[in-house]
Amino acid sequence: MLYLLFLLAHLFAALIFIGTVFFEVLILAHLHRHLPARVMVQVEQGVGQRARALMPWVLLVLFGAGIGMVWLRYRPILAAPLASAFGALLSLKLILAASVLLHFVLTMLRMRRGRVSARYLRFIHLSLFAHMVAIVLLAKSMFYLSW
Repeated sequence: MLYLLFLLAHLFAALIFIGTVFFEVLILAHLHRHLPARVMVQVEQGVGQRARALMPWVLLVLFGAGIGMVWLRYRPILAAPLASAFGALLSLKLILAASVLLHFVLTMLRMRRGRVSARYLRFIHLSLFAHMVAIVLLAKSMFYLSW
């Protein structure tokens, strides 16, 4: 039962995080063509403020539940990750997840120091987008691929 709670918390947090990244990359970034610059600045500031307030909590749930899932069910598999396709794919997924967390922490630190440009944010969003696509593909593939 505890594993199910971790799984559901992890899935809902992933939906929020991935949905936010997808929204910023696929929708928000393309509004520049349709909205005046001053409106776009206000929209980006509003979205950014909300994301900065919400995402630390979302990531806490996402990673906390993920760690709980690994602890309860996948520790033996990760003891020898290359012994199975599932272990190898899970290990790769965890490496990508750690990279996502590192992206987030470094960006938050840069924001506190006032060293975040629009170009940097664009790069981070695209990188997170690529990470998210890979993580979702790995999360599903783990249960269907074998070698």
